[in-house]
Amino acid sequence: MTIGLVLSGGGARGAAHIGVIKALEEHGIFPTHIAGTSAGAIVGGLYAAGISWSEILRFFKTITIFSTYRYARNKPGFLNSENFYGDLKAYFPEDSFDALKKPLFVTAANIIDGTSKIFSSGEVIKPIIASASFPGVFTPTEINGEYYVDGGTLNNFPVEPLKDACNKIIGVYVNPLKSVVIEDLKHSYSVVERAYKIKVAAESISKFPDCDLVINPQELVKYSTFGMNNVDAIFNLGYNYTQKILSKNEKILNALNGK
Repeated sequence: MTIGLVLSGGGARGAAHIGVIKALEEHGIFPTHIAGTSAGAIVGGLYAAGISWSEILRFFKTITIFSTYRYARNKPGFLNSENFYGDLKAYFPEDSFDALKKPLFVTAANIIDGTSKIFSSGEVIKPIIASASFPGVFTPTEINGEYYVDGGTLNNFPVEPLKDACNKIIGVYVNPLKSVVIEDLKHSYSVVERAYKIKVAAESISKFPDCDLVINPQELVKYSTFGMNNVDAIFNLGYNYTQKILSKNEKILNALNGK
């Protein structure tokens, strides 16, 4: 039985992915193939490397995103993406997709030609960094002469590479669309941001039917993209939500366990 795990982007909300993995494992479900975008690429990459959920959670809780040494100098972004390489190198001593314990697919957006790229071979650290490089905040990441930014720009729910490779697919979407009223959209930039979020959500939700199970905790709307102080709460939300879903759906649980 091959089980694919799709992990969406969502910034700090990506900590929910870790809780989901813990709950899946407690129910005897161990995904064999991983596809991830942005925060999902980080969690998915570490998981594919054989890192335990507890160690991935520790990574999320200890990494300091906005340290002064990460600030970009004369580059298009506040934070220099290259300065995160060392943080990940400790977990990927052999910087290669081939060295991973599970097949991994990571999406990133080519900021020059506007195409979406799925990385699954060659060096692994830079594609993960590129996938998580939120435009305008992080500098674009250079890979083989091309420049990439956040994979969620064009593909925030990368189910495509798993459809032919896996018998079952579990999707985890941690970027729910928050309910608003017109009074919330007071400025032009808030309207533009809202339109972008609607587009990303619609494209992602349209792929939910490709999954045998979708874990989509709506309560995550309470947490912001860069709210790294809430990692424990977000992790627990993902864990508890998944436990609830699996406990209620014995048929799905049996199917995922190959029964």
